[in-house]
This record gives sequence, structure tokens and C-alpha cells, in this order.
Amino acid sequence: MKSLADLEAIRQRAATDVNIRREHDGTRIVVGMATCGIAAGARPVMTAFVEEIGKRNLSDVSVVQTGCIGMCRLEPIVEVMRPGEEKVTYVKMTPEKARRVVSEHIVNGNIVAEYTIGNA
Repeated sequence: MKSLADLEAIRQRAATDVNIRREHDGTRIVVGMATCGIAAGARPVMTAFVEEIGKRNLSDVSVVQTGCIGMCRLEPIVEVMRPGEEKVTYVKMTPEKARRVVSEHIVNGNIVAEYTIGNA
């Protein structure tokens, strides 16, 4: 970076990247990755989601992380947001549960009710 124009170009690229993340049209899987989530096992859960999505070549699904979702005793917490549907919150997740959520909810559209916050 040698000039203000270079700095402005970097700012524009960063703003575009942020807007792409916000305007995602497909399914979003949001994993709580604050210290409470990480301590409860959120990192392997996120890895399982990423691997399963990749294995199935699901290009319209993004897996992102967020901070504390606010219910530490129920960590790891995952929120699934599909276009035109209400958000589904899964709690006490494990890598095995993550793979089942991809198979049943993400691919086939069937919520795995026993993993949801209403059944915790």
C-alpha cells in the first residue's frame, strides 16, 4: 500500500466481502464459537458441518461462526437459517449430530426435533 487510493481499494474489497456474507441467498449454518461454545466442543461440531457440506458438494450452504448466542449451558449451539423458513436452533451438538442435521434438515428439509432448543 503506497497511497490513499490503495487504501480505498482495500476498503472497497472488504466492504464487498462483508456484503456478500450478509446477502447470502442459501442456507446458513451459524455455530456459536465464543469461549463457552469452544469449551463445550463447538470446534469439532463446526468441522463436522464443513466436512459434511463439502462431501455432499452443497454449494448453496454456508457455515459461519458467531460469538456467544447467550445460552451457555446448552452449548454447542447451532442455528440453521433457510430461505423462507424460521430459524431453527440446535443445542448440545456433537459432530455426529451435525452430520445428521446436514443429512436430514439441510438436504431433506426435515428438522431434527430432538436436537432443538424446545427439547433441551
